[in-house]
Amino acid sequence: MKDIKAGLVGVTGYTGMEMARLLATHPSMRLVRATSRSQAGAVLGNLFPGLRATACADVQVSVPEADDLARNCDVVFLAVPHGAAMDFAAELLKAGVPVVDLSADFRLRDPQVYAQWYGQEHRHPELLSQAVYGLPEINAEAVAKAKLIANPGCYPTSVILGLYPALKNGLVHTSDIVADSKSGATGSGRKAAVGSLFCEVSDTFRAYNLGKHRHTPEIEQEVSLVAGEDMRISFNTHLLPINRGILSTIYTKLTQERTVEDIHALYTDFYADAPWVRVLPLGELPETRWVRGTMFCDIGLVVDPRTNRLLIVTAIDNLCRGASGQALANANLVCGLPLQSGLDFAALAP
Repeated sequence: MKDIKAGLVGVTGYTGMEMARLLATHPSMRLVRATSRSQAGAVLGNLFPGLRATACADVQVSVPEADDLARNCDVVFLAVPHGAAMDFAAELLKAGVPVVDLSADFRLRDPQVYAQWYGQEHRHPELLSQAVYGLPEINAEAVAKAKLIANPGCYPTSVILGLYPALKNGLVHTSDIVADSKSGATGSGRKAAVGSLFCEVSDTFRAYNLGKHRHTPEIEQEVSLVAGEDMRISFNTHLLPINRGILSTIYTKLTQERTVEDIHALYTDFYADAPWVRVLPLGELPETRWVRGTMFCDIGLVVDPRTNRLLIVTAIDNLCRGASGQALANANLVCGLPLQSGLDFAALAP
């Protein structure tokens, strides 16, 4: 059995915490470096009591230093905000260490688009062409050969997986697609902010960043590649009063009349070899509780004959499938492990 040493830059955020949780039980990969400037010197089992008596419990948090990570790690996860990841990635890649970046720094292929949506220039545009977009159902072979993985965003994962078979098979028009997505409060990160306080989130439901969410160009980039043409999507986000989960309802227009049975059969066949995509039986629709803490993406399909629309509903866990779990799946491929290593578990329900 392999013993792969992993480093984690940014352990104190929700995605860093989730990554530590997943690595604590991984059969072939162990966490040897966990970094945080604010918590340097702390021991993970004390910092996060849920990790006590696990394989990660005694890992001491250190200040992030690329040289130290390169010397001691076989693969490094970057769970830091956009803008902070690109310099670490450049140094680690120069030292020959594979990188899985959970930020947005390498998702967009055009540095000008990155600057437009993220408000800063990309300091390492020469690396963008090396980055592989890490959606395993689509790019597993490329991921396995890559050194730099751009881990997809949580919202884009839910939307792209829902749309991919329909676009690939010309089922829907490429114009007038609306993706209506709702996320739990962990999607905004662990930083202190009034908008994510308990009393601001509980017992309410609100839209935010309509028409200007930063995941928009990422979604458009990837679905345009599938469709073979430049696409624009109306992507709209909302905040749910729950901790984890994303539910996306995608409204499309069919190119011709099709029965829901035909489309369901096509989706089922398309994802037949994808262990984490569950195309639900006809008449069932996804719920966030049935994917909580898992790698599953549940897909439900409805055809509205009155409007000739195909409605695609997806549910994922934003922290696991939408971030840390997907990053670990990509690292499995990069390190020559089976895709599902350390990632097969049922939902945390209730």
